[in-house]
Amino acid sequence: MQPFIDRRGFLSLDKGSLLHTMNLPNKLTVARLFLTGVFVACFYIPWAHAMTAALLTFSVASITDYLDGKIARSRNLVTNFGKLFDPLADKVLIAAAFILLVERTEMKAWIAIVILAREFFVTGIRLIAANQGAILAAENLGKHKMVWQIVTVLYFLLSAASAETMFGFLRPVLAPSSPHQWVGFFIVGFTTMLTLVSGFSYFWKNKHLFNDA
Repeated sequence: MQPFIDRRGFLSLDKGSLLHTMNLPNKLTVARLFLTGVFVACFYIPWAHAMTAALLTFSVASITDYLDGKIARSRNLVTNFGKLFDPLADKVLIAAAFILLVERTEMKAWIAIVILAREFFVTGIRLIAANQGAILAAENLGKHKMVWQIVTVLYFLLSAASAETMFGFLRPVLAPSSPHQWVGFFIVGFTTMLTLVSGFSYFWKNKHLFNDA
């Protein structure tokens, strides 16, 4: 077993892994990355309830996003690992969701392009900050953006899952031919706008990182 330095600075030989030493919020972050893999697999499993499974998996992963931040702040467990990997896990989950939804649902490709471009842009800013010895935490506007992106993904997943047994009762409301499609248009439009605004806000608040441009 490989030795490692624990949080108290002691050399330990009897603990299993880095995961064992993590606090609960960081474990939830790692769990979200694992659930993202399960979520992706659901899209390729030849099963009659695959979209329902994808919906439930994504929902659980989204809940971990809420819980890890809440627990970290309430118990004063905010760490550099969390500041870096929590938003990274969010981006991996959201990127996977939008890419798969473009492939399998009525979602338009340009929506995913806008979403992913913003995420790459913000990740680039974080990398520049890290190169200068700083770790940037997520801002409130970015958290609201994440919530609406989750709502958008859930809407399209529900629409797909409504063709299956568990959520079949929603088919009259969520079918592509439904007269209630304006709800989807509103969700997509608002999410796209918030994504762009939050990206510009993040750049503006950290524009000092580009003073050497």
